[in-house]
Amino acid sequence: MPVGKGLPMTSKPPTPKNHQSISKRYPRFMAAVDGLGQAAADAGPLPEKTRHLVQLAAAAAIRSEGAVHSHARRALAAGATPEEIQHAVIALTSTIGFPNVMAALSWINDVKRGTRW
Repeated sequence: MPVGKGLPMTSKPPTPKNHQSISKRYPRFMAAVDGLGQAAADAGPLPEKTRHLVQLAAAAAIRSEGAVHSHARRALAAGATPEEIQHAVIALTSTIGFPNVMAALSWINDVKRGTRW
């Protein structure tokens, strides 16, 4: 099941409307959050694709639907295959449980269908 159908691998994922709205309303706050994210990315040797797969797994573990959508899109844009994205979540089954994995896979399918852009 291709997750990123219709999303070119080199395109930047679109910013969700809620994120845009909060960024306009609280620009300093969002700049600080973005700076923290960049500092975390720069803190070690993991490549972008791997970082987004790790973040996707963490989002699945805490049942954060929005973050699963975001990191699935970002992982695709960073060159992850749909199979890698799905496997990053399926590999969590013994850690986070089958129901949580199934929920995360359904959110990944939202990205596939383009309903969460």
